[in-house]
Amino acid sequence: MDENKQNSSLAFWAYLAAFLGVFGHATSEFFSVYSGLKGPEVSVWRFTIGGAALLVVALFQKESRNLLQPILEKPLKVIPLAVFGMSMAQLVFHWSLDFASVVQVATIVTTMPILVVVVERIINKTTISAPKVVSGIGAFIGVMLLLTDGYLDQLELGGSSLIGMALALCCAAVGALYLVLVRPLIQEYGAVRMTALTFIIGAFALWITVHLVWEISVNPLTLFDRPPQAYGSILALGIWNTCIGFILWLWGISNAPDISRANYLFFLKPVIAALLAWIILNNTISGLQILAILMVTGFVTLELSYNTLIGKWKGLRKKNN
Repeated sequence: MDENKQNSSLAFWAYLAAFLGVFGHATSEFFSVYSGLKGPEVSVWRFTIGGAALLVVALFQKESRNLLQPILEKPLKVIPLAVFGMSMAQLVFHWSLDFASVVQVATIVTTMPILVVVVERIINKTTISAPKVVSGIGAFIGVMLLLTDGYLDQLELGGSSLIGMALALCCAAVGALYLVLVRPLIQEYGAVRMTALTFIIGAFALWITVHLVWEISVNPLTLFDRPPQAYGSILALGIWNTCIGFILWLWGISNAPDISRANYLFFLKPVIAALLAWIILNNTISGLQILAILMVTGFVTLELSYNTLIGKWKGLRKKNN
């Protein structure tokens, strides 16, 4: 019984951490645009500031202080995941915003939970249950309704929009692959250590890539040589969206009983963004958007509590019989 309570408590905190991580992600597109920089350059700044912040956090904790251990023990897993996993996903994510609107990018990236289920099936041979299929499709339809209501003009397909949406889809696919592959490493070495290594190694990889491909050399000493909105957005991306947000998100999904189910919380990202715009920016929310919010939250809640609801239903049925 005590073990069941302990597992239940861990599951609760894992899902809560994943939700808070999604809350952090909900503003990343906006801070990227507010920075006023091109996407590839933003990704370098994000990894540089985020990696530095994560390094400080890792060094403050005894259990995560030995950053070399994962690299020395499993270099062929840790380094490629950092360079070709999270770094590539974030590079194409920020790059996509140079071609497509925030609405378009947010819509496509929100397919990540569905792709996680598919990748989990291919790599770990997990079963895809009917409730996951139904709730995933239902939640994504709700996201589409939420993001397209009032923004249909932004969804017109053109040459640049198609490029941006293709990059956003690439981000979702690479991100889904990374989340599935990094899960055992986080369970072994901890979320703080693995997240710090991901962004520290990724910062060097992105700096070299952006320098060679885009001929942009990022100098961290020039951070404050720009308007407050720009460096404030960069700091927010590095400290809030990256350091805090990714630790919570990766720890949550790696310790949740079901990684696919935990990732369904990602569907709440546009819902959170819409509510923040309503509360902070006084943006109006239409009836269709309210319906979409209820639809998304309803399907996510159904998926997260499916086993509990089925158990109670079976219990009531057995009692009545």
